[in-house]
Amino acid sequence: MPRIAVLQMTSGVEPEANFAVIEAAVHQASAGGAAMLFTPEMSLLLDRNRQRAALHILPQDTSPFVPMLAGLARDTGVTIALGSMAVALPTGKNANRSMLFAPGAAGPITYDKIHMFDVELATGEAWRESAAYEPGQQVVSAENTPVGRLGMTVCYDLRFPALFGALGERRCDAIAVPAAFTRPTGAAHWHVMLRARAIEASAFVIAAAQVGLHEDGRATYGHSLVVDPWGEVLLDMGGESPGLAFCDIDLTRIAEVRAQVPALANRRKIATS
Repeated sequence: MPRIAVLQMTSGVEPEANFAVIEAAVHQASAGGAAMLFTPEMSLLLDRNRQRAALHILPQDTSPFVPMLAGLARDTGVTIALGSMAVALPTGKNANRSMLFAPGAAGPITYDKIHMFDVELATGEAWRESAAYEPGQQVVSAENTPVGRLGMTVCYDLRFPALFGALGERRCDAIAVPAAFTRPTGAAHWHVMLRARAIEASAFVIAAAQVGLHEDGRATYGHSLVVDPWGEVLLDMGGESPGLAFCDIDLTRIAEVRAQVPALANRRKIATS
């Protein structure tokens, strides 16, 4: 039964300070017997001031943090599921890129967030992620992680069942949903959607989240969750403060649930006109 660690963060505008938090968490996870650490969306930089943020956003192959994270995974033996980091693209825009660092891998497995958060909330908050970020094009899952086959998503992807349906068709054992959810949308939808996605995919859902008041002025919802394939919440880290928590993942639960409710096996394609 693998043990995972979930890092809830209040990331700021200085990548080095954010990396120090992650580094400490990796060592703490290792000491606590965790085989894998999950971090939130935009773990290394959370800054709505795009001019200031641009100074820290580099292509993946020139970012100092990519080899540093790979070294951490190698030295500790902990697989690191970095929720995401901003990566500069040749197009002039960025990717919101999730990265999986396995201890023995040559490089990270990557997934670029597909769905852009372009919304205006009733509170007056407005977000235009597509102004600076380019959407990804590929569904990604990683084989042979400590939690089995891992599906990769990021935050707003949670609202699009087709992506989770595709990961369900791949028979993912777990799906990562790193996030920086706003407080209004989090309070309304976070728990119910994560539980629904776990039930639909008959898989564990592991959602490391940003929490609290950030240096750039935003406020995030927190409540990092681990949900089992039946929709039961195994871990809820609350919405008050950052921290690290552990959860044991019983992978035998997946087969039990899929035998009880064989929704993946019974799924049929629906013709549309």
